[in-house]
Amino acid sequence: MADPSYPTDLLYHPEHDWARIDGDVATLGITWFAQDALGEVVFFDPPEVGATTTAGESYAEVESVKAVSDVIAPLSGEIVEVNATLGDGPEAINDDPYGAGWLVKVRLTDVSEKDALLDAATYEASL
Repeated sequence: MADPSYPTDLLYHPEHDWARIDGDVATLGITWFAQDALGEVVFFDPPEVGATTTAGESYAEVESVKAVSDVIAPLSGEIVEVNATLGDGPEAINDDPYGAGWLVKVRLTDVSEKDALLDAATYEASL
């Protein structure tokens, strides 16, 4: 498992999700805190490319040895890519939650929603 970290170049949702925004596309994943609470991740049930996300609502499920948990979207948009490597290697969510363990890429419908997300220091203080 990865060491605790909260990269400062990301934005965070209070439901333990992160977003890396590049123009109008955001890469989304779950935070170190979330993967640590889940324990060993054994399955990722992704949405379909073309599906939409709504900020604050579930868009996928992550299954661990402890539980099945909804993944909450930090931002609204259309899924443009799913991390297909997680099908054979869902443990990447534990090993590298901010790198190889990313979940989806979303074309944002409202970039200004990012203003409601937390910076790393504020998110970490909320834990």
